Amino acid sequence: MATPLSSMQSPESPHARGLKITEIFTSIQGESDLVGWPTVFVRLTGCPLRCRWCDTPYSFQGGEWMEISAIVDRVCEVGVGHVCVTGGEPLSQKRCLDLLSALCEAGLTVSLETSGALSVADVDPRVIKVMDLKAPGSEETERNDWDNLEFLQPHDQIKIVIADRDDFDWALARVREHGLDRWQILFSPVWGELHPRTLAEWILAERAPVRLQLQTHKYLWGEAPGH
Repeated sequence: MATPLSSMQSPESPHARGLKITEIFTSIQGESDLVGWPTVFVRLTGCPLRCRWCDTPYSFQGGEWMEISAIVDRVCEVGVGHVCVTGGEPLSQKRCLDLLSALCEAGLTVSLETSGALSVADVDPRVIKVMDLKAPGSEETERNDWDNLEFLQPHDQIKIVIADRDDFDWALARVREHGLDRWQILFSPVWGELHPRTLAEWILAERAPVRLQLQTHKYLWGEAPGH
């Protein structure tokens, strides 16, 4: 079950020393090749995108300021080895880069869920980047920063959320055009819009060099926030 965000103290200069946090909770990782691991999720506030099918719009605003050291302490207190920094779009807060490095220094396995719209060039190389590419169904395709491909490492992953056949065809064309199968490519159906079996059949029919991804956390707990 999720661990709710408890009271947090605002630093004297939050903009200089901290990050705005929507929630910190413990759950089962439902996506990427880390699926199934007990994981602490640190959800940062704010996102410059408005994907049509976004399932975390509550993270666009609000939140509370925390110092980086307090965030790391909170994560370490949980006692699990995996932490995922997510949003919103976590890289929309510049000090996210400092948080990622601090979590790595604490000896944790650190993953970053990012939209692919902001540069990942300066992300600590120890971090596992799970980077989206936005298909047309998101209504944010023009925000894809293709230069980010230069900064992905072998352990990183690319996620493409698929709403329909047009999205699938677009995504498969981009995989072939850019040689994206140098990394793990995750095709994920939009929850409640595209049946996973349909996407699986398309992948098999096209012999697509991609991995079908289901949002395991939603099968466990539905769409409840904080899971």
